Amino acid sequence: MRTYLPLLFCATLYGSNFVLSSLLLQAFPALHLSAYRLMVSSAFLLIYLVATRGMTKITFRDSVYLVPFVLIGMLLHQVSFFTGLRTTDATTASLILSLAPIFTALFARLFLKEPLTKRMAAGSIVALAGVFFVVGPGGSMGTITEGVWIMFICMLALSGSMILMKKLTERMDAFVATVYTTVLGCISVYPVAVWSEPHVQVEPHFWWWVLLLGSALLIQGLCAVIWNAQIRKVGAAKASLFLNLQPFVAMILGYITLDTPISLTQAAGSVLIICGVVLATVRGQRTRKTQDDKLKFSPVER
Repeated sequence: MRTYLPLLFCATLYGSNFVLSSLLLQAFPALHLSAYRLMVSSAFLLIYLVATRGMTKITFRDSVYLVPFVLIGMLLHQVSFFTGLRTTDATTASLILSLAPIFTALFARLFLKEPLTKRMAAGSIVALAGVFFVVGPGGSMGTITEGVWIMFICMLALSGSMILMKKLTERMDAFVATVYTTVLGCISVYPVAVWSEPHVQVEPHFWWWVLLLGSALLIQGLCAVIWNAQIRKVGAAKASLFLNLQPFVAMILGYITLDTPISLTQAAGSVLIICGVVLATVRGQRTRKTQDDKLKFSPVER
């Protein structure tokens, strides 16, 4: 529980990120919003790293995973996330990204040799059915828009980044890896924002800046540190299963803050997604406890 509760905390804040980002897009251009948030989180993490631990030298072998992570997990993920949210509502976007555990488990099996248990596979299938219930033929969306495809790209980038982070944290401290990837992500996103959205004059209200600052510190700062540390403990595939809880959080907050209607198919899809998380995690833990008990009372000891 000491491992799963932090993941649950992060998944809740990640779910709120869809709604908060949708709100912030009313005041900021998409890629500039991404760059500003990365600037805030980078400054916070970098100051904390220098004050507590000091800078760590990056070796060439570290950069083998660090550079691909920045390109995939930061640049591609950030650009596709905020671009997709411009034409996709927060609930649908969160449902699409809840597919990440399935692809993360597949990538983890291929590249990390992590086990793909039957319960984990069954839970992923149930969660996938919940997403398909909403975005598939006959779902509440009706047709698959360009924004949906962009969010699919974002989901694949997220899955790949968790694999790369798992490899990166095997070579360096999780917090140090988080700081360096965030700072390098800011350096990579800002030029793209300036190039794609030139001559932007941002003059939002004071409280928009407060919301941006708070979301950057909590979601892209604190949650990134916690999440990357837990990936090292439980593995990329199992940690990613908690991302399935994002749609439920996004749906409730979207209804409260954005007046986004909740359709019957979205509600049913969320139920399937939550059931998939429970099937893949809670029952898996019970099984492991039973196996430990069998080892504890083995015939040799008796």
